[in-house]
Amino acid sequence: MSQVAHADRDHALLSASGAHRWLHCTPSARLEASLPDTTSEAAKKGTLAHEIAELKLRKHFVEPMGPQKFAAAMRKFKKHELYEPEMDTHTDMYLENIQRIVHSFSSQPYITIERKVDLTTYVPESFGTSDCIIIGGKQLHVIDYKNGQGVPVPAEQNPQMMLYALGALRHYSLLYEIETVHLSIVQPKVWDEPSEWSLPVNDLLAWGESIKPIAQAAYKGEGEYVIGEHCGFCRARNTCRARVEQLLSVEEIAPLKPPLIGWDEVGEVLQRADGIVKWYNSLKEAALAHTLAGGEVEGWKAVEGRGLRQFADLDAAFAHLKANGVDEALLYERKPITAAATEKLFENKKQYKELLEDTGHVIKLPGAPTLVPVGDKRPPITNRVSPEDAFSQPANS
Repeated sequence: MSQVAHADRDHALLSASGAHRWLHCTPSARLEASLPDTTSEAAKKGTLAHEIAELKLRKHFVEPMGPQKFAAAMRKFKKHELYEPEMDTHTDMYLENIQRIVHSFSSQPYITIERKVDLTTYVPESFGTSDCIIIGGKQLHVIDYKNGQGVPVPAEQNPQMMLYALGALRHYSLLYEIETVHLSIVQPKVWDEPSEWSLPVNDLLAWGESIKPIAQAAYKGEGEYVIGEHCGFCRARNTCRARVEQLLSVEEIAPLKPPLIGWDEVGEVLQRADGIVKWYNSLKEAALAHTLAGGEVEGWKAVEGRGLRQFADLDAAFAHLKANGVDEALLYERKPITAAATEKLFENKKQYKELLEDTGHVIKLPGAPTLVPVGDKRPPITNRVSPEDAFSQPANS
């Protein structure tokens, strides 16, 4: 069967990957459809990593593939301008996770890769492509690979994964009895272990029924624009009027009576202003692209920024300097690479861990304190000394 390149696949108006957005902001899907689609370099890297992952899974689970054919396919991927060595390591982690799931069954389960699933039972004219589906022993596993690192994507209550699972149930329920659904997201740049979540099949079906009216409203473009963290990947995020007005609005804060806001009010102020710097920079980039394309943005213009100096021919320049009495030692810097850069020298992450982390040559230092919303799963920290710690300190002699 011929494969369709990931970048060339069709996309539904109400896609599973965009469900987190259109389930919260129902008019956003129709609004996005009115705007040109753009693809970032990060998205293109994600597509390339997914194609590598698919190749590895097909080799191990779907079709016979000798070492020469596999090596030739990998060489082609490695010649891609966006290829990064860590893609090989990270997709190996994805493969190992799926092998672990497969080996957990007492007999060989059913495995399908890059399966297009029909979601129209719950979402109008919708479909999606699941990275990997495994079925056996009344268990359904839906596994997804994420190449990004900027935004952690947990499996728990993940609408994209739940829609994929509903599509898998619709397709396979006549062939397999399924009682429990397991969702798994492999995101190597964020977590060393997959994010996993399980739920009874009846709970998943009930959720599917509950979103039907929301999906209908989203398909029709009805409802109110709702601003939130789901705006981050919306095509209209820079110029959505509702988001601009929400980010710039201060009417609820300005009338505060005291000259200083209290700490009980700071949380709300931070929440309202969250994302405004990122949004401003993103809007400015979009406005620059618009002006460079010949458009106009009132009160702004594009100009040439400060240029950088570089050698026209490095070897010739250094030879000229040495001929004129400059010591060659002054022309070069020697400095050790970081632990993070050292890790990238190894194609196998386990080898790096065994050589450096397990032997104590690399230690993990605590990160600098950072303020995050209370919903963040990391434990809170404080510099305040508790009475127990204070009284346990040895007295000065």
